[in-house]
Amino acid sequence: MAKFVYGMNQSLDGYVDHMKMQTGPVLFRHWVEHVRGLTGSVYGRHVYELMRYWDEDRSEWSSDQQEFADVWRRQPKWVVSRTLKSVGPNATLVSDDLETVMRELKTRHTGEISVSGPNLAQSLTELGLIDEYRLYLHPVVLGNGKPFFAGPRPPLRFVTCEEMGDGTIRLTYVPA
Repeated sequence: MAKFVYGMNQSLDGYVDHMKMQTGPVLFRHWVEHVRGLTGSVYGRHVYELMRYWDEDRSEWSSDQQEFADVWRRQPKWVVSRTLKSVGPNATLVSDDLETVMRELKTRHTGEISVSGPNLAQSLTELGLIDEYRLYLHPVVLGNGKPFFAGPRPPLRFVTCEEMGDGTIRLTYVPA
């Protein structure tokens, strides 16, 4: 059975905004290896649209960025949206019956499936489907934005804390 893991970069005051937080080379390398090891990813519409950046090659990319794009493109993706009509390569649109589709994904696959997007994570939390939460805390305070937890905070149990490099630490929790 697959494990659903919700993990995103976050500011010290609890917001997710990739445009306002820089990922240094050590943490970026972590993300390359992390994505390489995933069974797949489930995206909310907004995060998926941001990640589509990696679908097109860019001449200014470093070798690490090109490698990330390559592993991201190969990875199966499920995109949860009621407004999108189509999704890109290696992606499946999930527009209704979220609970049934997500439960089938967990049953049909093994390994880790990443969950990306606070609203999506909230929906899956309410359904009892998130197995682990990973908060990548960056040493910045944003003051506003989209919170990591889109709704009430679920009861969690601390598992571990790890330095990730570039001033970022990862806190790992499981449902209590």
